[in-house]
Amino acid sequence: MARSTKSRTRQSQLRIIGGQWRSRRLSFTPSTGLRPTTDRIRETLFNWLGPAVNGARCADLFAGSGALGLEALSRGAGHCDFVETNGTAIEQIEAHLVKLDATQRGSCHRVPAEQFLNSMSAGWDLVFVDPPFGEDLVNPTLVLLGEKNLLQEDARIYVETAPQDPAPQAPAHWTLHREKQAGGVIYRLFIARAG
Repeated sequence: MARSTKSRTRQSQLRIIGGQWRSRRLSFTPSTGLRPTTDRIRETLFNWLGPAVNGARCADLFAGSGALGLEALSRGAGHCDFVETNGTAIEQIEAHLVKLDATQRGSCHRVPAEQFLNSMSAGWDLVFVDPPFGEDLVNPTLVLLGEKNLLQEDARIYVETAPQDPAPQAPAHWTLHREKQAGGVIYRLFIARAG
C-alpha cells in the first residue's frame, strides 16, 4: 500500500480503497516506524466491520499516515480523532483532510496516545490500535480503553501486532471477533461488550 515513488521528494502513496474517496491517492513522507496498513489488510478489516462504520465516532490512536482513519471516513464514519506524535505525519493528515474537504469530520492531536486517552471522557464506536511494533504500546493502550470506559457498548477495537510481539490482553468484557495473519502482521478485531 505504501509504495515509494522515484520522485525527488521521496513521497509514498496512500490509496483509499473504498467509499466516497475510493481510488484517491494521497502522498505522504515516509519516516522511521511509519508502517501503513496494507490495502489487503484494510480491505479485510472493513469487510469485517461492515455497517458498523456508518456514522461511527472513531479514534486512530497511532495514526501514522492516517490510512485507517481516512478509510473509515471514506466509508461513512461520522468523525475520527487522529492521534500521532510525529509532527510531519500529523501535518500531512491535516492536509489530507483539507484536500478531501473533510476538516469538519476529522480532528488531529499531536500527543502520545496514552496522554490523549487520559484527557478524554467521551466514548468511541471504533478504535484503531496500530502502534510501531516492538515498543510494548498495545497492552497499555487496551488497559486505558477498558479502565476509563472510553468505548460505547459494542464498540469495535482493531489491533495490529507483529508475530513476535506479546498477544493483546483485552479486558475481560471484550470478545475476539476476528483474527488473521498476513506476512509479518497479526490483526485482530475485538468487540467491547457491556462490562
